[in-house]
Formats: sequence, C-alpha cells, structure tokens
Amino acid sequence: MGETAVPEKRLRIAVVIASVREGRFGPVVARWFVEQLGEHADLEVDTIDLAEVGLPMVFPAFGAQPAGDTAVAAEAVRGRLAAADAFVVVTPEYNHSFPASVKNLIDWHNVEWHAKPVGFVSYGGMAGGLRAVEQLRPVFAEVHAVTVRDTVSFHNAWSQFDADGAPTDAESCGSAAKLMIDRLRWWAVALSEARAVSPYTV
Repeated sequence: MGETAVPEKRLRIAVVIASVREGRFGPVVARWFVEQLGEHADLEVDTIDLAEVGLPMVFPAFGAQPAGDTAVAAEAVRGRLAAADAFVVVTPEYNHSFPASVKNLIDWHNVEWHAKPVGFVSYGGMAGGLRAVEQLRPVFAEVHAVTVRDTVSFHNAWSQFDADGAPTDAESCGSAAKLMIDRLRWWAVALSEARAVSPYTV
C-alpha cells in the first residue's frame, strides 16, 4: 500500500470560543469540533479562547494606536487571525443574539477578516444558538468575510453531550460537522487562491 499524500499547504483554521461566561459550555463544544477538524490531514487548528486573549472593551481614539498591555494583547490576536485561512466561531446565544466578546474581537480587527470564510458551531436552548449565527452573518459581511451557509447547531446543548464531552448522537453530529468543514475548506482554498492572484482591497 502506498502512503497517503500530504498536502503541500495545510489550511489553518482559527476556532474562536466566543463565550467568556463563568461555567460556560463553549469549551466542551469546541473540543469536540476541534477533534472533527483533526480528522482532516490538510487542516491545522488554532483555538482562540476569548476568555484568555485579554482584549479590552475600551478602544483607542480614531487614528490612535493601542499602547501598553492593550497593544500586546491586540497584536497577539491580530497575528493569529492574519495567519488563518478560515474561521469557525463557536457561539452560544445571549438574549436573542451573540456574546459581546465576539463582537469585540471582530471590531478590534479589520483586514484580517477580508476575503476569508467563516463557519459557525452554535449551541443553546430550543433555538440552538441559531439566532446568534444569523445576526453574526451581516456583521462579518461588513468586514468583507464570507460566511458558510451550512452550520452545526446543538439544541438544548447541555443534554446533547455525555459526561466525557462527546455528543450523544455522534453520527448525525459528525455528519453535520463534515458537511460544514467541506464547505469551509472549499471556500478557504478558493479565496486563498483568489487573494494570491489579486490581493483583496477595500
């Protein structure tokens, strides 16, 4: 048997854990999804936990540059977003919308999002976090990102995972993840090649 070919360039997927709430469920969902990404040899993953990045809620004045600890935090995240070929936002739904933490991440950056695809893994109660996803789509459009139609959502999420953090319906969850990842990869390759031929400008 011959060896499986390794892609010349692996796609880097930045997985953003949006919730920063104490006792949050997001890391459980994110760990499972990162495992799904790990099944694809052409992908590498950078998990960005917004509870750890330290981006402040107060912005510098227009035209001014951040300074001190703010500059360090902003630059560290900026480099990780810039290096990504695609993004996946793991988000709950807070009050019919998305957490302020993920909007803060988007607002601190701009060109890092341009002409790159964004997928969503949402979780919550009856709505499964889907209202957060639908409200994030126009926000990402404003920073020239392309959102992937297919999503993964967990309705009544706390009852959808076992004590080990695995979905109780692994087959259907895995199928939904595979479809979304396939779409994300397609867009990541297409947009990466397009940017290489003609840099995206605003």
